[in-house]
Amino acid sequence: MKVPSQPTGSVAEADGPEDRLRRFVTIWSRAIFPVTATSLTRAEFEGHLLPLARTLCDALHARPFDTAPAQRAGAALVAAHCTDPDALGRSLGVVDSYLVLYCGTESDVPAEELRARCARLQHAMAAGYAQALRERTRAEQEAIARSTLAARSAAEIALHATESRFRAVFDGAAVGIGIADLDGNVLEVNETLTRMFGGMEGQVRSRNVSEWVHPEDGPHVWKLYDELVRGERESYRVEKPYYRGDGTVLWTNLTVSLLRDAEGRPQYQLALMEDTTERRLLHLRLRYEATHDALTGLPNRTLFFERLEKALAPGENSRFGLCYLDLDGFKVINDSLGHSTGDRLLVEVADRLQSCVTGAGEMVARLGGDEFVALTTGCGGEQDVTELADRILGALATPLSIDGRELTVRGSLGVVEGPAGERTPAEVLRSADITMYRAKSAGGNRFELADPEADARAITRHGLTTALPTALERGEFFIEYQPLVHLGDGSVHGAEALVRWCHPQHGVLGPDQFIPLAEDTGLIVPLGRWVLQEAVRQARFWQARHADGGPLRINVNLSPTQLHHPRLVADTVDVLERSGLEPGALCLEVTESALIGADEDLLKPLRQLAEMGVDIALDDFGTGYSNLANLRRLPVSVLKLDRSFTRGMQQHPVDPVDLKIVEGIVSLAHSLELAVTVEGVETGAQARQLRDLGCDTAQGWYYARPGAPDRIHSLLLADAV
Repeated sequence: MKVPSQPTGSVAEADGPEDRLRRFVTIWSRAIFPVTATSLTRAEFEGHLLPLARTLCDALHARPFDTAPAQRAGAALVAAHCTDPDALGRSLGVVDSYLVLYCGTESDVPAEELRARCARLQHAMAAGYAQALRERTRAEQEAIARSTLAARSAAEIALHATESRFRAVFDGAAVGIGIADLDGNVLEVNETLTRMFGGMEGQVRSRNVSEWVHPEDGPHVWKLYDELVRGERESYRVEKPYYRGDGTVLWTNLTVSLLRDAEGRPQYQLALMEDTTERRLLHLRLRYEATHDALTGLPNRTLFFERLEKALAPGENSRFGLCYLDLDGFKVINDSLGHSTGDRLLVEVADRLQSCVTGAGEMVARLGGDEFVALTTGCGGEQDVTELADRILGALATPLSIDGRELTVRGSLGVVEGPAGERTPAEVLRSADITMYRAKSAGGNRFELADPEADARAITRHGLTTALPTALERGEFFIEYQPLVHLGDGSVHGAEALVRWCHPQHGVLGPDQFIPLAEDTGLIVPLGRWVLQEAVRQARFWQARHADGGPLRINVNLSPTQLHHPRLVADTVDVLERSGLEPGALCLEVTESALIGADEDLLKPLRQLAEMGVDIALDDFGTGYSNLANLRRLPVSVLKLDRSFTRGMQQHPVDPVDLKIVEGIVSLAHSLELAVTVEGVETGAQARQLRDLGCDTAQGWYYARPGAPDRIHSLLLADAV
């Protein structure tokens, strides 16, 4: 160890005792500060050494001499963190070289004695240092031991707490918990899982998970399991059924997780099972109630459409057959015997229908009300489905006994058969529905096979019915006029107004194509009023513009619905007054069938109109099989003879029977003071014969086809004959 060089005696002697002491401290600090583990600055460290240096100086001169202070100074160095081995050696070197030099100049103790005392102080200082260092080391070791013991105790307590918590969770969990090794051997299960499997622990513990295969397991379940035990996935979640010991099925939501060791290698698998059996049974019950008819127990519309959609999915050589059944006259049973009897009847019908569909791929469902469907899949063709329809009609043929009454059940069926993959469920059901109504229109208690052309006509009819309400608003209707010619002189007597519909897609449609639809929808009333307004306005225009040609009478058709409308008279009067046309220039045509059996309430508005001067014509006379004697009570002034009576006059020679019939009708009409108009005149021979028979007026293609109103005047100026 190198100790700082000793200053000259003259410099040391020149300083005072305190200055010399501080010089000693400075030398001591320089020697040991570099090897001291302290956070003090150099100046602060010197301030810490100063009392130690004063202690050594006082001990050097003390009487009696005592080394204990030096021993305490050595211990103080340890307390000041001067624990590096070099710190003690350097301190002893400084004391040996400079203590006597700086602190012994004014002592009465001989120099040799001072040197001896200095040596003993060094020994004491070293002993104190060593003793303090040993005690410090022992204290540190004891502290480490205590800390280690405390840490171990804390770890054991924490481990015990963790184990307790795990055991509490494991044993008290509301879900089943199981632990197995990677080979699938069950190592441990909790009480909840044991109860889930029937309460017998032996059925679960020590078994292998591969024994719990269930027929309803999807192929992905065990694929996920294999990936987990190989360490390729950390967990998976599936819905899985198990068999209990008593054979019942346990449904679970299963979550399986992989447990790894400290090095990350797969070690165990942890399974969490939630019992969903009751929830699944509830779901199945709700599903059943949602897909089955509450009254009959048959599949309802929802389930039927699911099955139909599967049946219509494209498949190799797959065909389907559908029978759509509607009971004939069921509303009468409901209205007369009550809904309770009607419901019991439906239940009996459902049972009989169910007995008809016993084959594979067959089902029967109730769509609602008295509508049922029978579906067969994989059928061999049209013969199979028609045989099914025959079985259904046969099952309904036997009368039903309800509350002591025997009720006869009839039904109309629409049958659709064909290959899968070509039509949607909605299209198939629509075709069956349309076909069923064809069977009902044909008299019922029968089945009809679907016909694409008939379907197209029905769909077109429905489209026209839907478009009718807005067609009048959009001005799609117009009127053509066919002249009424006086057979005596060939002059134009008037014209019949014939409404047409200029449809955006189907072109010009005649009244036979949409008037029945207007009757069904109730649109015939506003449409008829519009025709009356336009026809009367046109007649008034003709009179005003061609006064020299004589007045023209306008004929307008009335439908049966219009006859029953309470404002028929008021609307007619209003139209005539607004246009200024005289009532005598208007003739309203009513079909004979509409007046068969008419009571006075129905005839009253016609009488009122006739009394006003409006002519009433009995249209299509001869087609309604009416009693000729009734003509006397009808407020009509014109008979329009149906074209069926004059069609034979186009042949040569003319059938004399046809001539006699027409002659008799004309004679009867004239005797009742009724004018006779003949429809459908197409040849000159017909016109001459009808004139000879005494008919008054005629219309037909021989004179003119229905056309624009401006053609009437040009015909008026020509010889129609």
